[in-house]
Amino acid sequence: MKRIFFHTVLFLTVVATQLMSETPSGRADINAVLATHEKELMAIPGVVGVYVGVLGDGKSPCLKIMLARRTPESNQIPAQIDGFPVRVEVTGEIRPLGR
Repeated sequence: MKRIFFHTVLFLTVVATQLMSETPSGRADINAVLATHEKELMAIPGVVGVYVGVLGDGKSPCLKIMLARRTPESNQIPAQIDGFPVRVEVTGEIRPLGR
């Protein structure tokens, strides 16, 4: 009986976790997508930041990739990740503000 209860709880936990990481449309949450891909995007030479933004329509979510400068490797940034559009911005170097 305990084994059946444990497996039921485990199954419900997995299902709840999956449902929480998806939007009502069944698509993954953009914040989860960013968290999953952040390290690999930041490893591309020239990338200085990644964040969740919106497209020009002011409401459609997208992933924003900030570049210090364009590099040959920055051409490998995909146009979309997990169904979300990706937009690249050349921002220049990012440095902390001095005192």
